Amino acid sequence: MISRSDFGADFKWGVSTAAFQIEGAHGIDDKVPSIWDEFTHRKGKIHKGHHARMACDFYNLYPQDLDAVRNLSIPNFRFSLSWTRIINRDHSVNEKGIAFYNRILDGCLARGLEPWVTIYHWDIPHFLEEKGGWTNRDIVSWFGEYVEVCAKYFGDRVKHWMVMNEPMVFTGAGYYLGIHAPGRKGLSSFIPAMHHATLCQAEGGRRLKFLLPQAEVGTTFSCSHVEPLNNSPAHQRAAVKIDALLNRLYLEPSLGMGYPVKDISLLSRVEKYMKAGDEQMMAFDFDFIGVQNYTREIAKRSWMIPILFATLVGAHKRKVETTLMNWEVYPASIYHMLKKYGAYEKVRKIYVTENGAAFEDSLLNGRVEDKRRVKYLHDYIAQVHRAKQEGVPVEGYFVWTLQDNFEWAEGYRPRFGLIYTDFETQERVVKDSGYWYRDFLEEKIVIS
Repeated sequence: MISRSDFGADFKWGVSTAAFQIEGAHGIDDKVPSIWDEFTHRKGKIHKGHHARMACDFYNLYPQDLDAVRNLSIPNFRFSLSWTRIINRDHSVNEKGIAFYNRILDGCLARGLEPWVTIYHWDIPHFLEEKGGWTNRDIVSWFGEYVEVCAKYFGDRVKHWMVMNEPMVFTGAGYYLGIHAPGRKGLSSFIPAMHHATLCQAEGGRRLKFLLPQAEVGTTFSCSHVEPLNNSPAHQRAAVKIDALLNRLYLEPSLGMGYPVKDISLLSRVEKYMKAGDEQMMAFDFDFIGVQNYTREIAKRSWMIPILFATLVGAHKRKVETTLMNWEVYPASIYHMLKKYGAYEKVRKIYVTENGAAFEDSLLNGRVEDKRRVKYLHDYIAQVHRAKQEGVPVEGYFVWTLQDNFEWAEGYRPRFGLIYTDFETQERVVKDSGYWYRDFLEEKIVIS
């Protein structure tokens, strides 16, 4: 049996959100368009043509949402800053955007909530994308300047910073597959975007630490435990390649190990974009890394995928339990990833900065009875405890997410929240999972 106290008094419990997914207020107070504002206007890119111009209207309703975090006894609130609210087209500072985030920070502290801030959660200004976005090496200086503004205006109250959210996702889905903003495709876009994101990941860390030496500075990585379809050497090699791509591509350069070119030869194409000193510039000694895990993946050899010769076997083909996102429910995945990342010598501290699930939630008679999400959270938290007991330096766990919101290309279809959002009326209803998490944090229940 596991209770909250079994994790230790200093273990950080929280909930995570992202600016573009909840804020709404499109174009309000001089906010400039982001790549996602532009992408959602394109026909056929977002489920049912959904957009985030209103989203959860957190921009206006944040007081009640912060009240909800407090009322659920969640002590730590993770949110992201929107580059497009803070920096104007002429690169000057938008004072109205600064004022908004000051209200959020002050609102957190007034309620006894500890703010955890993500600098970049996928919403680069569109005017920078017009100059090449992540494929333009100038983004290292653009991003660095943005980071310095954030540190200057918010560093007096923010003690925990994350430079980036899941660089593999925003470069892979946005600059290789084209299914996320800005919708670019191919290695000719992905490789430079990958390298410049890697440089910015470290540069952002350096600038934060220089300006805020007492702050805890980290960054987050999406990750999935990868297993081969079977024990054949071909499938095992495929699993190694997929693991290098999904789990190691951005972590290892930050640790001074360079890109995993040995396992993915196509990464050698990055040499075209490397300059003298880049190997050193890619590395930064983060105080912590954020692990963002939801599922596991099964890899197999595939002659149909040139260069990589590896692909994933979809969960629907394996007849396993899945979430609405067609992600396998596999709690041990988070244990394996914590063990894997914890084994790196230079990884001193880990927080689980995202974990959660989307299911078919229905509001009936004022209640959302989401038993599957309760079980999901129960089982994954138990695996986090298992890893901690085995010596992994995991020191926190954040649920994704506070409330149902705009889930990128999936629009409003998937509901991940602890709180149900009616997107027509903006009514919020705490789900059973939200009450379960509250009761766990108040030590009214234990995990078996």
